[in-house]
Amino acid sequence: MVFDRLTAVRSLRPLALVSLLALAACSGEPQQGMQDMKVPVSVVQVQPQAAVIRTELPGRVQAIEDAEIRARVNGIVQSIDFEQGSRVKAGQLLFTIDPAPYRAARDQAAAQLKNAQASAQTARLLAQRYATLIKQHAVSQQEYDNAVAQARQAEAAIAAAQAALDAAQINLDYTRVTSPIDGTIGKAQVTVGALVSATSATSLATVHRLDQVYVDITQPVAQIAALRRQIADGIVKPDANGDAQAEVLLDGGGTYRHPGKLLFSGVAVDPGTGQVNLRALFPNPEQILLPGLYVRVRLVQGVDQQALVVPEQAIQRASDGNSTVVLIKDGKATFTPIQVGPHTDKGYIVYQGIQAGDQLMVEGFQKVRPGAPVQPIPWKGQAPGGQAGQGGAAQPPAAGGQGGAEQAGGQAAGDKAAGGQPAGAKPAEGQAAQGQAH
Repeated sequence: MVFDRLTAVRSLRPLALVSLLALAACSGEPQQGMQDMKVPVSVVQVQPQAAVIRTELPGRVQAIEDAEIRARVNGIVQSIDFEQGSRVKAGQLLFTIDPAPYRAARDQAAAQLKNAQASAQTARLLAQRYATLIKQHAVSQQEYDNAVAQARQAEAAIAAAQAALDAAQINLDYTRVTSPIDGTIGKAQVTVGALVSATSATSLATVHRLDQVYVDITQPVAQIAALRRQIADGIVKPDANGDAQAEVLLDGGGTYRHPGKLLFSGVAVDPGTGQVNLRALFPNPEQILLPGLYVRVRLVQGVDQQALVVPEQAIQRASDGNSTVVLIKDGKATFTPIQVGPHTDKGYIVYQGIQAGDQLMVEGFQKVRPGAPVQPIPWKGQAPGGQAGQGGAAQPPAAGGQGGAEQAGGQAAGDKAAGGQPAGAKPAEGQAAQGQAH
């Protein structure tokens, strides 16, 4: 009896060994298939194309004309003759200062002028009589000279009196404060009954001309130097007309509807900031751009006729902060660092790291890892549902891709095992043989 059991055990050993070998062979098949499986990814082929070189810079809006209305005589404000916040014309009355003392001063100066004119008339007639008498030797030469001098002094007194009258009239006119320009006036800085002073130049109001505005821009000198090098090397061609176009980017994300032009670029660098000042002029009929407003300005600096433009989705940010793209070489994913240039309507211009004709991955970054085999599929633009692929992930692509590939491989292996593949048939045959041996 014992001998029969030992014989049965020895006869089952080869069958168990065969079963184990079959299981190992079946478990290796999914792993080998997972490694050879090509992951479908969306790609684009880079081709040289003309691209407009733009740069975005900070700027601040300034009124093209800005007139501060200030008191030029002392006195009490009698009336405010404008509607605050309204449009005013040049010469329009804004404030009235008490004119009574200045009217009296003007009248006094006018009376002094008449007195001087009367004195001059007497002196002139005396000089004329002495001119006749001197020929008859009826008066001395000294008397004649004195008469002529008095006549001339009287003429000078008339001129002084006239100047005093003009000054008095000017001060009287200053009591009527008018607008020096056409524009929009702000709030009144004083009220009726307030005492204003010419000595301290009391501020009364401010008038802004807003049909056109300036935008003062600052640009790092390094950007200007780089652009000049590209123009010198023939990479970028400046505008044929020589006028740099400018656009204002509003806070809401839109673009200001009226384009402007760059007036000048500064010839000196600010030693404190290392930046150059620029100024652009924009039409402002709707008065959307107000003085003091902070804006972003997009300047057109030239055209790159052979630019390599890469979609924004294709550029990833590595953990070290550098920009990378995934090239498809020999059917495998290759992560390559690049040097990114300015942004265009179709993406970013890339200066280093890629060449014309290269295939770049645009979607599917989470499914691949460096060196993984891929199946390139032409990119059809934005993905369904409004998600522009998976290229915008901030994580390093290798970490996310490896986890996704392993998960897909494990799921495929599980599907094979659950689908009754030969790996599950081998143990069943071993159990049948064991039953026959018993």
